[in-house]
Amino acid sequence: MIATRIDALLPGSSKRFSHSSYERLGKRSLICRVVVFISLSILVAGCEKATLDAQVRELCKQDGGIKVYEVVAVPSNRFDAYGSVYVPHEKTAKPSDDFYYAREVTYYRRGNPEMWRSHSRVYRRSDNKLLGEAVHYARRGGDMPGPWHPSSFACPAHADITDLTRKVFVRATAMGDQ
Repeated sequence: MIATRIDALLPGSSKRFSHSSYERLGKRSLICRVVVFISLSILVAGCEKATLDAQVRELCKQDGGIKVYEVVAVPSNRFDAYGSVYVPHEKTAKPSDDFYYAREVTYYRRGNPEMWRSHSRVYRRSDNKLLGEAVHYARRGGDMPGPWHPSSFACPAHADITDLTRKVFVRATAMGDQ
């Protein structure tokens, strides 16, 4: 069988490829191209994600995390069932709200993949004092297209607005105040 195919390739050979032979070669060529494309896509995407993840780690070492400048004792009735104090965003806060937070997101790269820095700050309204701030970095995407959710990486692990408010606010009884 192999000799027959080789003979068909030789110039001046009386044997020729049948139509089905061309179809088989075409299918094999297409499958080979698809496998090579997928392999290269995974390799390139993996390298790009690894590079961005390394950048996220480096930036995180520089200034990622939570800084608390003042711990505030609030009455127990201000805490929800999950042990958090509700603090509205500055755009939705009412003048009667004692505290508010501001969040700034800086994109270092948009699209797929994307990378950003999120900086949240909690303020006391009466004197506009900064009570604490949280900085975290994240990467999302960079995967092969498909029906699945994109991968992501962020650090530090616990540095969003919920984590920040849990560190800034304590129950009044825990501080000995009533």
